[in-house]
Amino acid sequence: MKDEISILSELERKVLWLSSWMIHHANHVRPNDDGLKVGGHQASSASLATIMTALYFSVLKPQDRVAVKPHASPVFHAIQYLLGNQTLEKLKNFRGYSGAQSYPSRTKDVDDVDFSTGSVGLGVAQTLFASLIQDYLTAKNWSKSDAEGRMVALLGDAEMDEGNIFEALLEGWKHGLRNTWWIVDYNRQSLDAVVREGLWERFEAIFRNFGWDVIVLKYGSRQLAAFTEPGGEALKRWIDQCPNQLYSALTFQGGAAWRRRLMDDLGDQGEVSSLIERRTDAELQMLMTNLGGHDLPLLLKAFEAAASHDRPVCFIAYTVKGFGLPLAGHKDNHAGLMTPTQMAELRNTMGIREGTEWDPTEGIQGDVRALRKYLEKVPFNQKGTRRYTAPKIDVPELLEVQLSPSMSTQQGFGLLMHGIAKQNTNFANRVVTTSPDVTVSTNLGAWVNRRGLFAREELADLFRKERIPSTFNWDFSPNGQHLELGIAEMNLFLTLSALGLSHSIFGERLLPVGTLYDPFIERGLDALNYACYQDARFILAATPSGVTLAPEGGAHQSIATPLIGMAQDGLACFEPAFVDELAVMLRFAFDYIQRNGDGAPDPVSWLRDKTGGAVYLRLSTRVIDQPSRQVDENIARDIIKGGYWLRRPGPNAEIVIAYAGVVAPEAIEAAGLMAEDRRDVGILSVTSADRLNAGWTAAQRARERGLNTAESHVEKLLAEVPQPCGLITVLDGHPATLAWLGSVRGHRTRSLGVEHFGQTGTITDLYRHYGINAAGIMKAAEMLVPGRPIRHAFI
Repeated sequence: MKDEISILSELERKVLWLSSWMIHHANHVRPNDDGLKVGGHQASSASLATIMTALYFSVLKPQDRVAVKPHASPVFHAIQYLLGNQTLEKLKNFRGYSGAQSYPSRTKDVDDVDFSTGSVGLGVAQTLFASLIQDYLTAKNWSKSDAEGRMVALLGDAEMDEGNIFEALLEGWKHGLRNTWWIVDYNRQSLDAVVREGLWERFEAIFRNFGWDVIVLKYGSRQLAAFTEPGGEALKRWIDQCPNQLYSALTFQGGAAWRRRLMDDLGDQGEVSSLIERRTDAELQMLMTNLGGHDLPLLLKAFEAAASHDRPVCFIAYTVKGFGLPLAGHKDNHAGLMTPTQMAELRNTMGIREGTEWDPTEGIQGDVRALRKYLEKVPFNQKGTRRYTAPKIDVPELLEVQLSPSMSTQQGFGLLMHGIAKQNTNFANRVVTTSPDVTVSTNLGAWVNRRGLFAREELADLFRKERIPSTFNWDFSPNGQHLELGIAEMNLFLTLSALGLSHSIFGERLLPVGTLYDPFIERGLDALNYACYQDARFILAATPSGVTLAPEGGAHQSIATPLIGMAQDGLACFEPAFVDELAVMLRFAFDYIQRNGDGAPDPVSWLRDKTGGAVYLRLSTRVIDQPSRQVDENIARDIIKGGYWLRRPGPNAEIVIAYAGVVAPEAIEAAGLMAEDRRDVGILSVTSADRLNAGWTAAQRARERGLNTAESHVEKLLAEVPQPCGLITVLDGHPATLAWLGSVRGHRTRSLGVEHFGQTGTITDLYRHYGINAAGIMKAAEMLVPGRPIRHAFI
């Protein structure tokens, strides 16, 4: 252990140097063409250098997964560099184009990041849900690892202000969370201020109430030894009563300041005065900053003890922000950078010769060969890359559904999922659903009736046991395939993120489907963006959408979600009008979320479909007449590309109506009425504004690069529309969703939709109010293409 501590101490110094130099190089050495501050958080990195050294070089096993505090990214990259998992080129280009990322990123970093961090708190909560998914795989005997891994989060104390962390804690308690460590870097400083007094006691109480073990690492070995000396008890009382701001200020000022303050506060008390006087200023500074989070033997002992069981553990590790740097303790050090002079002094202190700053062994004071041998045997690094793959699961060629003459897409979704539930296939067994307490109202009830709720231990449905009639017979068991969540959309998207990364993190593929109310996507938007940034693969069925849920009013009506679907990277958005379209989309979605090809656009559609991604289905509760037709291969292909002609425009067309979703009846009615006065009216069904727009943008980019033959699907569709023709777009959402269609071929366009919060009323009331009914479409057409008045424009 003594030899290991010696080597780990050398590695700790090396990690601190490399992380500090990496930031300094980016800000002061590398050319800066635009003059912007690059930044990099030297102080926030330094506070975690000891903890991360202990974890990565000694404690962690290959099956363990870590979410690194965003501002400790340089420490992470430095550690991976020493382990051979990061390149020098990337370090030199830290925070530069294609360099090591500002915050650890699964998709943009090369050094095997487990969980992306950066959106504060989400990486922390992600570890909790990843642990629950590990339990799901274990319960079904699908786990590939010979041992369960620990999901570890390293977080700053200021991150504990994030509400999503506490929402996740509650969900973890419900599901019997295991194998999770959260290590709080309690440096008592946030971006703008010093953390309030007594905060850790509140943290401790919260975690214990949710069933976590709490280990407080406050005093380092030097301090614990000093407390046993004569006068040590008085020193300990002073430390415990010292306000956070004062402790930080004295840390920044150094040993002489500590001496003055201690002598002033404690006075001439003989023993305690002698304890202070026996130490030089430098020794006193070392003593007072020797907190638990910077003491390697103490950390290793604490981690070893916690590894003996699977209960969740919160470590509250006292640290100094900027530990080991001249910035240590200053309240302004969060984004502060060391000056070139300070950096030169640190280089001398570290024994680094100028010009050898990146050398992995430069400045090592011990046996370099012993250190290299130690690095070769680090447990965490023994199995190489931990980014797994999993084989694709075959998806049926057709998802069958029994159509009724009139039905909603939400109803159709429930029937499609029920049809999957009845299958005895590997595909059906790998589907896992989840919902934030809206399972029944999003039509997943029949699926759960057949497939059950998941829990590690069986729990019978008490209503059924007591023979109380109920539509739903829901038992909890390890065989269940639905994860029940409380009303917290952040937790839904974090769960989908964990499920949707199972193939990469655990080597086992799942096919996740999550449901929620469409308006409440915005409640969890940060977590949805985070899931997509990590390239998590899942299907999101959001319903009901738009103002169509009329009696519920503005709080339950969604306006901007189609724009979110278009703008969100990594998410393909569809909005079906009819259930046969939805069947095609859902089948495609189960295949699409499993793809992992290159990012080159398809030369026909100009979509990056080889890459795959997550899928968002915007559904509705509105019951509409279903078309009597056979969806052939050509229509199915166009549905997936983003649109098809419900009625082709003729050569003399004056008006084309392009609609999305459940306003299809209004578009069809308006076209029929206008046909009495205008010839060749066309109806374009837009099944995915997102994919139409993406293909168009990609084709334009290809033409700009010299490929003149590039033509997107929407360009081919609108090529059939005569140039003088007017284009009316309409949907139950923001009109900007389809407003761009006029730019494709230069057609005059009037875009109808919903721009303001909805109100209560019937569908007829609201559609008339917003001008998205048949009369509104006809009126827009008359204004757009003047000439013959449309007889029925004001019906």
